Amino acid sequence: MTDLTQNSLTPSEAGDPERSDFVRELVSEDLDNGRFSRGIQTRFPPEPNGYLHIGHAKAIVLNFSIARENGGVCVLRFDDTNPATEDQRYVDAIVEDIEWLGYTPNSINYSSDYFPQLYEWAEMLISKGLAYVDDQSAEEIAEQRGGFGRPGIESPYRDRKPGENLKLFREMKDGVHPEGSCVLRAKIDMQHENMQLRDPVMYRIRDQHHYRTRDTWKIYPSYDWAHGQGDALEGVTHSLCSLEFSDNRALYEWYLRQLPLEGEAPYQTEFARLELTYTVTSKRRLKELVDDGHVAGWDDPRLPTLRALRRRGYPASAIREFCAFVGVSRTNSRHDIELLESFVRTELNRTAQRRMAVLRPLKLVITNWPDDENGKPVVEHRTLANNPENHDDGTRKVPFSRDLWIEQDDFRMEPPPKYFRLSPGTEVRLRGGYLVTCTEAICDEAGNPLEVHCTYDPATAGGSAPDGRKVKSTIHWVDASNAVDGSVALYERLFKEKVPGETTGDPLDDLDPNSLEILQGCKFEQSLSGVAPSEVVQFERLGYFAADSEAHGHFHRTVGLRDEWARLQKQK
Repeated sequence: MTDLTQNSLTPSEAGDPERSDFVRELVSEDLDNGRFSRGIQTRFPPEPNGYLHIGHAKAIVLNFSIARENGGVCVLRFDDTNPATEDQRYVDAIVEDIEWLGYTPNSINYSSDYFPQLYEWAEMLISKGLAYVDDQSAEEIAEQRGGFGRPGIESPYRDRKPGENLKLFREMKDGVHPEGSCVLRAKIDMQHENMQLRDPVMYRIRDQHHYRTRDTWKIYPSYDWAHGQGDALEGVTHSLCSLEFSDNRALYEWYLRQLPLEGEAPYQTEFARLELTYTVTSKRRLKELVDDGHVAGWDDPRLPTLRALRRRGYPASAIREFCAFVGVSRTNSRHDIELLESFVRTELNRTAQRRMAVLRPLKLVITNWPDDENGKPVVEHRTLANNPENHDDGTRKVPFSRDLWIEQDDFRMEPPPKYFRLSPGTEVRLRGGYLVTCTEAICDEAGNPLEVHCTYDPATAGGSAPDGRKVKSTIHWVDASNAVDGSVALYERLFKEKVPGETTGDPLDDLDPNSLEILQGCKFEQSLSGVAPSEVVQFERLGYFAADSEAHGHFHRTVGLRDEWARLQKQK
């Protein structure tokens, strides 16, 4: 694995080193006072039982940035202590997503690598009288733990002798006892105000196949028992967790105090997790959306998973910049999804090539267009910029002739007030082409336009009139004789409410049944047939669209052109 210090990301992409927050201040203080005799090391420890989402991106950016800014390293550790839900496909997907996001871990580790050492340390705690085997059911243990303001009740097995506990624990490891018949618990304090310290479970019997260790183990460590010890074994200095683990910190520290560590113990610091409006990031809820068919899979572009955002066309750099911008705080908050989209739009405006596409086509015929010597309409080639934001991207030649496709919305038989696009008798500019005036429209029996007839002014090549007359609208087009057929997927918010489930109690009650619209028979300019899979282009006047990674000629709308975040700020 490549060391983090060798990554090619700029500081602005991976987190501004000048940015100040309480986590960075803690790390700076530790460096100043020499708290650790080793270099700064962070870790990202996902469980391989699902796919990463935008909330994980914040943790990834933070951990890798803290390491980079302080000349340290960040490791990836898979918390694979639950054989029932974990799988190699999730491991592969997580590694792929992290690499796509722009980071290379210093090493890739697994909690299952430490099973032998964790077991050895568990026996040591038993021998010291700090852990015991409890034969009660999970329900009995939960009831006896009490609650806030309610005292705990000590297990009748709490005073078993170390020798008996060792014998039973070894039998648990050897598969002598059936699943659910007993557990190993730490012996701490059943009256402690922190519920996590009321004799927490360290090991459970799981007679299940593990994707890495196969059938070697019949017992598996709890997250709390494996987590801090994994940090210590790997040399982690700063264990950065989201706020829901704040109550676990005391247990994290208690376990580490009992162990014969070679160096200074790591310590845990919690930060606010990332939540977005109109979005859910609960792994259980996301799985429900997929399993119940509300979305087409974990990479459905309406989901907040990294693979879904990637398929939709979100640049990894925009996600990194967004995570760095929202920063690190001690209080949970919900950010407007429009802010994330603004970062995406800003990046794509800088990098995306411009192309013309008509999503809901209506035929436009220029009735006074000239024919060539063979009696066929002349075909010109208009020169258009590939990206006005970057002159180095150059220009392209786009065919232009008598028969064109325009958007249905760009024509009205009876225009409403302040409608400046095409209607009978009005003149508009065709993007990079000519000024045209509508003379008539052919409609069906219901009055729906089937074909629009116009005349063009040959003196207005490029869209400017020599006499200085002005038009109020410019519309885009695609030459009909050279058009490429394709399709697009248009996405709205998956949920109708800013905070899904806040009012109804169930986020699924707030699903928008119209969050996806597929348009077939779209008309694209020729150059779009050569767009690479996953490449994002700007459809002029329509938005940014990503070419599907597999279906040629199909595009996903990434974001529209209007900056909704800027609009929201003006309203505040």
